[in-house]
Amino acid sequence: MLQENRTRTDFAQRLQQIIDTYNAGGSSNEHYFDELMKFTQAMKDEDERPIREGLTKDELELFDLLKKDKMTQEETKKVKLAARSLLHRLLNQPPKVLVQDWYRDSQSRKVVQATVEQVLDQSLPDSFDRIVFKEKCDNVFDMMLDYASQGRKWAA
Repeated sequence: MLQENRTRTDFAQRLQQIIDTYNAGGSSNEHYFDELMKFTQAMKDEDERPIREGLTKDELELFDLLKKDKMTQEETKKVKLAARSLLHRLLNQPPKVLVQDWYRDSQSRKVVQATVEQVLDQSLPDSFDRIVFKEKCDNVFDMMLDYASQGRKWAA
């Protein structure tokens, strides 16, 4: 799950907490089993979330990075659209932004970062102030850079 969407770190932490509690002898086998069953159900629900949200897995990951804690339904729709628009622009629209080894060249990185900022500036709700906007853009770009440098996603 973490390889598909890095915003799911809470699942890894929760599983580790269950394991640590069990290893410390802080819960009975029955309680441990119940916690594992709840955890499994939560993982299943998360696995089905892209369908419920009407997004692809990559769009959902971008959505999770872009969303704020408290958003209206209209803001949520706009953030989903922003995630979808950004992914489409980066992968499908000319001029090509994600060129071969873009993450290794500072000029190519600047082009990618500027494209991320441009698309998000056009797509995100007006309620995202400049500080939040910059934070969201940086989070998306850092994720893209990390994935590309590992050859997993976003690498052309």
